[in-house]
Amino acid sequence: MKQQATPILTSLLDTDAYKLHMQQAVFHRYRNTTVIAEFRCRSEDLLGEYADEIRQQISLMRDLALTEDEYQYLTSLPFFQQDYLDWLKTFRFNPAQVQVSNEKGRLKVRITGLWYETILWEVPLLAVISETIHRHRTPDIGTEQAISHLKQKLTRFRQDYADVDLSQFRISDFGTRRRYSKAVQQDIVNLLQQEFSPYMAGTSNYDLARRLNLSPIGTQAHEWFQAFQQISPVLANSQRAALQGWLDEYPDLLGIALTDCITMDAFLRDFGIQFASQYEGLRHDSGDPFEWGEKAIAHYQNLGIDPLTKMLVFSDNLDLDKAVALYKRFHTRVKLVFGIGTRLTCDIPDVSPLNIVIKLIQCNGKPVAKLSDSPGKTICQDKAFVKALHKAFNLPLVKRGN
Repeated sequence: MKQQATPILTSLLDTDAYKLHMQQAVFHRYRNTTVIAEFRCRSEDLLGEYADEIRQQISLMRDLALTEDEYQYLTSLPFFQQDYLDWLKTFRFNPAQVQVSNEKGRLKVRITGLWYETILWEVPLLAVISETIHRHRTPDIGTEQAISHLKQKLTRFRQDYADVDLSQFRISDFGTRRRYSKAVQQDIVNLLQQEFSPYMAGTSNYDLARRLNLSPIGTQAHEWFQAFQQISPVLANSQRAALQGWLDEYPDLLGIALTDCITMDAFLRDFGIQFASQYEGLRHDSGDPFEWGEKAIAHYQNLGIDPLTKMLVFSDNLDLDKAVALYKRFHTRVKLVFGIGTRLTCDIPDVSPLNIVIKLIQCNGKPVAKLSDSPGKTICQDKAFVKALHKAFNLPLVKRGN
């Protein structure tokens, strides 16, 4: 008799905050929208041998449900409306929406369904994939090695930056999607909360935020802007429609806008005085972060807005040293937060983190794309649509990765 697997995930809130924030907006405004999303591994392809085990974990996710304590916690936050939370209590993952296969050694994952339902798959599914693979590859490594390594990093951090004014330096855990394991992420965040105060600003993980009494951090992801490429009647207006759609749902909250779905330059052309005034700040997720920060500050200045009234969130491939370098460049000119993911929750000697993502490829049966400011992060299967995006946003045609 085959032994029942132990579920990796035990809480519906074990996900990034932006997934629930986006889900509420989609629930209220785009409930008939359908999407398709697919898995990509940027670091390697031969993960297909784990397909059966991942499929088994997906099946177990059907049992996840919002507990009463979790429901009460969400009601205490300013972000959520009662109708959405009441519906979320009834929500259950539908494993039939996810197809997993091993195609010549490559792991293939495809998610299909109504956007407001399927939107929650991405983050926990990536966490499951990451933990499953690390269990097999490094079965003797766990929280002890992760904590030991982090303590060494924190000691070195204090030594290296003892003469730096870090009074405004703040980091947040952004490491759910590519964590070594659930246990490692929890112990890492717990240690940072205890020993890295006041630098620890919060976590993107709602389960950890609730249980450790941390601030949940996150607004929207690339998929919000991607979907509007088909929701908006005019492609060239899609970014402005996405920005306005977010403000319609959250007029006074969650005001950090992601800038790189089309490219920073195209974003700034759409981010005029009205949006720049209403949004609290911007998030960087691809391209050179120093160049991006300079562009963002110059844009605010050109609009007559004091950059010190705005916030820049850096979240692309950061570690503590890179965060400090950015802090030293910008902290006297703008408010800052640094979201650190893989380099916190999967930074263990002899462990190779997985560079894995799940991104939208279709909305309402038509293609969508993420161009980004790093060509290797581009995702789109339809070359004609990529050309249409370049034309709509007046971008030069360059060779981009998949």
